[in-house]
Amino acid sequence: MTHGPDSDILIAGGGLSGLPLALACAQGGLSVTVVDALDPATATDAKFDGRVSAIALASCRMLEQLGVTQHLEGQMQPINDIMVTDGRVREGASPFFLHFDHREIGNEPLGNLIENRHIRIALQKAVAAEPLIRLLAPQSVTRLDYGAQAVATLGNGETVSARLCFAADGRNSPARDAAGLQTIGWDYGQTGIVSTVEHELPHEGVAQEYFLPGGPFAILPMVGNRSSLVWTEKTEDAKAILALDDAAFADEMRARFGDYLGACAPVGPRWSYPLTLQLARDYIRPRLALIGDAAHGIHPIAGQGLNLGLRDVAAAAEVVVDAARLGLDIGALDVLERYQRWRRFDNVALSLLMDGLNRLFSNDIGPVRLARDLGLGVVSRIGPARRFFMRHAGGVVGDLPRLLRGEAV
Repeated sequence: MTHGPDSDILIAGGGLSGLPLALACAQGGLSVTVVDALDPATATDAKFDGRVSAIALASCRMLEQLGVTQHLEGQMQPINDIMVTDGRVREGASPFFLHFDHREIGNEPLGNLIENRHIRIALQKAVAAEPLIRLLAPQSVTRLDYGAQAVATLGNGETVSARLCFAADGRNSPARDAAGLQTIGWDYGQTGIVSTVEHELPHEGVAQEYFLPGGPFAILPMVGNRSSLVWTEKTEDAKAILALDDAAFADEMRARFGDYLGACAPVGPRWSYPLTLQLARDYIRPRLALIGDAAHGIHPIAGQGLNLGLRDVAAAAEVVVDAARLGLDIGALDVLERYQRWRRFDNVALSLLMDGLNRLFSNDIGPVRLARDLGLGVVSRIGPARRFFMRHAGGVVGDLPRLLRGEAV
């Protein structure tokens, strides 16, 4: 005799996509078990992950609806403006730049910048308050079997069964690989260096992105007189920069950062991340679906990686909750195909756009530099084009799931 599943949903991975998905499914009345290999205390430690995430306007509405934002008081830095320039503008060699001003499209900011660790803390608090969610962490999944149910064998020998499993376990997803879902992609030969910078003058909520020959150099406003530095360099150059002592590293940083925010200095640890593109060929198998980085890993040139994952979450939750309300088998392939159709084109299109922008701007070839400067200048001078890009970056265009509109799933 076959017993019923332990939960409606099993999520392998309790990170920045897995926990929002758990909250969304629970909001829709589904029971959820989340299994994560990482200790929650480690995931929220200040030394674990120094990155900040640009949370788009639509994603902010979703986090509000899921009860996460209430735990982020004092940790959200509004993005009021974005300045995009070719690095040579700083030397006076090009008059072209692109300025996105949030006032052109309304009173709300373009989004919010939040430290990843504070997002994790807020998600953990929201999950702890939800009775339909069971979080098993730190705990590993050693095997996944799919039949009438999805069954996970855990590192302690226990098994957990569900009607549907979501793989939210990152770019190197064991759940994806065990199911034979293939990926395509390439290495950019670049490394992202991340550090926090304290500066004398207020940033006024303005994010800056300079395109330098080695890659984009982003200055992202944080709460207080601090900014997060996302500094992309060719991998060999990045290794040399990371090997510098604190004083020499600060000098290299200031040479690119400039003095527009007064005296500045890096504080705290430095982190580095190899930059690659990775796309899953398929997102689904019977009783399995991929979300977040397990489905797509993109270049961070426009800070859209987490927003893509949250769009996956909103679409996946809506599909499975609607199916459950209709009495359908939420793990059946025809149900999951709706999710794949909804998300795959958007993910692939944005991934390839980011890839093209990185290739266009991460060089110092004269004719290419001229063409991109002209492009920046043209978009900057055409109001409808500027506003379209701002709305797209805010995630408020296209066929939006209910959560991204700020509505219950």
